[in-house]
Amino acid sequence: MQQLDLLALSVLAAGGNLLGGALITRKQPVAHPSLHLLIAIGAGFLLAAVCLEIIPAAMPRGSGAVFQPMTMFVAGYLTLFTISNVLAQHSHAPSDAEPETHVHWQDRNFARRVTAALILHTFFDGVAIASGAAVSLELGVLLAVAALLHKIPEGITIASVLLTAGYSRRVAQGATVLIALATLLGASSVMVIQPPIYSLLPFTGGIAFYVAASDLIPEVRRKGGVSALLAVIAGAILFGAVHLLMHAARLH
Repeated sequence: MQQLDLLALSVLAAGGNLLGGALITRKQPVAHPSLHLLIAIGAGFLLAAVCLEIIPAAMPRGSGAVFQPMTMFVAGYLTLFTISNVLAQHSHAPSDAEPETHVHWQDRNFARRVTAALILHTFFDGVAIASGAAVSLELGVLLAVAALLHKIPEGITIASVLLTAGYSRRVAQGATVLIALATLLGASSVMVIQPPIYSLLPFTGGIAFYVAASDLIPEVRRKGGVSALLAVIAGAILFGAVHLLMHAARLH
């Protein structure tokens, strides 16, 4: 995997944060009624990527020993679970959230905690993309697409939280840049440290599984609806389609 390819994948994913923030911080913010469906699609895509691509790739070659990689998988899940709960009540809720949520977002301390949680979250996004890309270009592309699908809502979230809490448009724009840079930093850390990739991949798989199953899916269920359910299924089907295209292009 060339470092230039890895950089391109990281920039692609980080661009989702910038795009989401730009939708909110522009002088005339655009409406985003389909945001919830985008989150649902991203959840289905990421769940499929973890279960059908990351976990199989992390299993030892020619061996039935799965205890160690699956232990690392659980450790990755619990790591992000623990840190996220310490930092904040991590939420992907968009700016059209319920009125009672708006009242809560007026607390600037809460806005800062959400920002810190998203910086952590996006850092691990970068780690996951780089770890997957080190195994194969195909896996790196799949994880970058999965990240892009939920990074647009992340950019919208952080900008909405800060603006609602009374911060300026410039501060909100700076925050979206910051979480985008965190993605690049996460990917760069893997490139610089170069850990044994097959021990790191299941750990980052656990992190990705937390994002999909414990972060995105609850947000989808919070609003519910048949359309959200179908969007999750569509996300998993989209993963299958992209997966087949990657194999057809021999990106492995």
